[in-house]
Amino acid sequence: MPLPKAADGRIVLAVDVSNWLRPDAPTSDDRLFCHVYGRGDRKTDQFVPGWPYSFVAALETGRTSWVALLDAVRLGPADDATAVTAAQLRDVVERLKQAEQWQPGDPEILIMMDSGYDVAYLSHALVDLPVVLVGRLRSDRVMLRDAGPARSTPKGGRPRRHGGVLTFAKPESWHQPEVTTVTDTTRYGTAEAIAWDRMHPRLTHRGPWLDHAEEELPILHGTLVRLKVERLPGDRNPKPVWLWCSATAATGADVDRWWQSFLRRFDLEHTFRLMKQTLGWTAPKIRHADSADLWTWLVIAAHAQLRLARPLTEDLRRPWERPTEPRRLTPARVRRGFRNIRPTTARPAAAPKSSRPGPGRPPGSKNKQRATRHDVGKTVKRAESIKEHQARRG
Repeated sequence: MPLPKAADGRIVLAVDVSNWLRPDAPTSDDRLFCHVYGRGDRKTDQFVPGWPYSFVAALETGRTSWVALLDAVRLGPADDATAVTAAQLRDVVERLKQAEQWQPGDPEILIMMDSGYDVAYLSHALVDLPVVLVGRLRSDRVMLRDAGPARSTPKGGRPRRHGGVLTFAKPESWHQPEVTTVTDTTRYGTAEAIAWDRMHPRLTHRGPWLDHAEEELPILHGTLVRLKVERLPGDRNPKPVWLWCSATAATGADVDRWWQSFLRRFDLEHTFRLMKQTLGWTAPKIRHADSADLWTWLVIAAHAQLRLARPLTEDLRRPWERPTEPRRLTPARVRRGFRNIRPTTARPAAAPKSSRPGPGRPPGSKNKQRATRHDVGKTVKRAESIKEHQARRG
């Protein structure tokens, strides 16, 4: 199937995690504590047992709720989320190259991610692939400039590896940006983006960098972007968005492409809502995690069928809905008209044969083989220090 691409023929991918909550299933294995946002204040957030799934999808251009789901991986109790994401993105890019969706000479693939991902480590782990990573950063972060030319002192010593500090929350620490763009949008008003070139984070031997404890950590140069819009839908107070891209020497067109592609990342949230509320992804009460993986891929296949039926579906709109062109229908409206397409499509599988259900357990008898109950949470915790990491490795 042809993948949606940007205006310049570039593939834009997004990676995000969606949770299949199973709080009342103590006999289900491999459950983790999933973060669930509460209503209103962040103090109402909860951690609910469930199965977190990492999805990778190809994004379209413009305002749409369509994406092309490419991969889904369940995060297990012994998995490191950053390592799993790196392996998943590498596998997706390799499959795109094998399917000739990306060929040598094509623009680099853009990968969008939210602030929950370590974009610096992922850019280091995927440095040999034709990808450019763009990730959102928290507003309490800092970035470092280059150290500049080496300066000798009477005392000697090691040259500096880092330069001045740029603190996001302190405008007085900002230096002159290399790129500044102003774009007029219909939804957000005036959008101003300023970018600083060759900015890098201060890496420490923590988290995924513990595996590099015996070597000097690299300096990962990138482009820091600050996006400020005039307004938000619903009269909300617009806060600036900080992005870090793994590419350097960016032009104004590159900066606009990055933040506009990042806004398209939220289209994946509409797909998660469609999968849960319309396609019934989390509706079955499945016990085993392996069965949940199979059902997840069946839902992805159903979503792919909706994408194929997108130009063929008639608009069966409700009285309160506005008429829409067939190619502009939402996934839910395509599913509504899918029943008129199914009788005329080819059916490779034969009609199912009728059968009677099995006898099951005789009525009145007790279940003598109780299901195994599993604990919730991680079974392997990450080391907090280099000494603890080295002690585990022996």
